[in-house]
Amino acid sequence: MSNTRLPSFKFLIGFEAAARLGNYSRAAEELFVSQSAVSHQISQLEQQVGQPLFRRKGRGVELTVAGSLLLDSVGKSLEHIRNGLARIETYMDDRLVTLVCPAPVASGWLQPRVDRLLQAHPDLCPIISVDESARFIDELDVDIAISRAPLRHEGVFEVPLLTDELVAVGPPAQKEDDAHLGLLCLEEDLTSDRIGPFIRAHFGGRRKAAIYDDPRLVLDAALRGRGIALVSRLLADDALRTGQLRQLPDSPRLPLGTLWISRTEGPSRLPLVREVFDSLLLFAQEDAIGMSQIDQSGEKTSIV
Repeated sequence: MSNTRLPSFKFLIGFEAAARLGNYSRAAEELFVSQSAVSHQISQLEQQVGQPLFRRKGRGVELTVAGSLLLDSVGKSLEHIRNGLARIETYMDDRLVTLVCPAPVASGWLQPRVDRLLQAHPDLCPIISVDESARFIDELDVDIAISRAPLRHEGVFEVPLLTDELVAVGPPAQKEDDAHLGLLCLEEDLTSDRIGPFIRAHFGGRRKAAIYDDPRLVLDAALRGRGIALVSRLLADDALRTGQLRQLPDSPRLPLGTLWISRTEGPSRLPLVREVFDSLLLFAQEDAIGMSQIDQSGEKTSIV
């Protein structure tokens, strides 16, 4: 078939149904056509491929070798098309807003604010993804993106959302206990040209308690009391606010840059998209000017 035109899509649908159900009559019922119509479609398809695709078996049919080979491709293709149609149907739900965000920010900053977001927008059903490769607004069903650098795509409106920094956090214990705690950190931070020297300069004397390849595991280890963790402030945000962890007093911090929030420049797919975008921006602005974290001594330091 490499040099022939593709068969009619109708023929392929009839073939797939008959192959899956093992019966022309049941295939006809599923497709709301007559049995003779299905038989004709398959006959036309067999003429085009030059091979018999079915053989009779009792009251039904079974695939020939050629039919099995064709079904493997046709079945996968039709499933892919069905999935695409399902995505379109989901996308048309006016309650859904898809937001892509780095995993540490989604876990530490966004997730604790979802309840507040739902209170502000009761009809909202957020789709939250940490797939940072899907950052093309509206191209991959992405309505809002939070990223560690501007996307700089045509037709995208983006503004700074939050600033982040690497901080040392530990269990809510007395300061004199800190010296006995080992260091919990991210493997890639140790080898980073920027973060590695910072760790060696300020925490090089502390023994390593554990090294992870996922920042969320670093935070989890600190929550379990296993040591002092070097993590993104945004990842630790909820744990610090709820008192599960504290930021070490007088511990140096390393700026990690600004996170940006993006949406379409013009009218959004749904009014709700713009409303959610504005709410997230408001939450971040309130954090910057009014929210605070409690350190070991109980004093409050502003979050910037």
